[in-house]
Amino acid sequence: AVSAGAADAGKLVATGSDGRLDPTLLPAGIGANTTIAPASEAIGAGKFVNFHANAGALNVRLADNSNGRQADGFVKDAVASAGSATVYPLDTTNSALTGLTPGSRYWLGTAGGVIAAALNPTDTANASKVCQELGTAKSATELVTDDLGYVTL
Repeated sequence: AVSAGAADAGKLVATGSDGRLDPTLLPAGIGANTTIAPASEAIGAGKFVNFHANAGALNVRLADNSNGRQADGFVKDAVASAGSATVYPLDTTNSALTGLTPGSRYWLGTAGGVIAAALNPTDTANASKVCQELGTAKSATELVTDDLGYVTL
């Protein structure tokens, strides 16, 4: 169900327990567009994350509008602190959410979550916060994300 590379040449291919091919069986450049990086903290399924340098190495942490951490992508599966996080880029569908209203727009909230309204730029309580539109809900559990950038208020 997985490949170790050239040592597995000529072997038959089998699907994994999910009925799908493991990405290691696919040619380079084919498969999910993801980045795998260590998590600096525990991250729940469906959370939006922020890439950052940790001792010179790429790590991920929860994106958060309250502390300047814009969303660079999201995870579909929970990951423990120091675990390997599979990060999906914006401009794809986050299908690991709950409680969304189909057709509604969503913005980055705190602790990797989403909120249903943009931050008010005239509210002084929002000074130095990140306002980032993330996308439109396709269903109660799916957010079709956009990579529209962000502004710091």
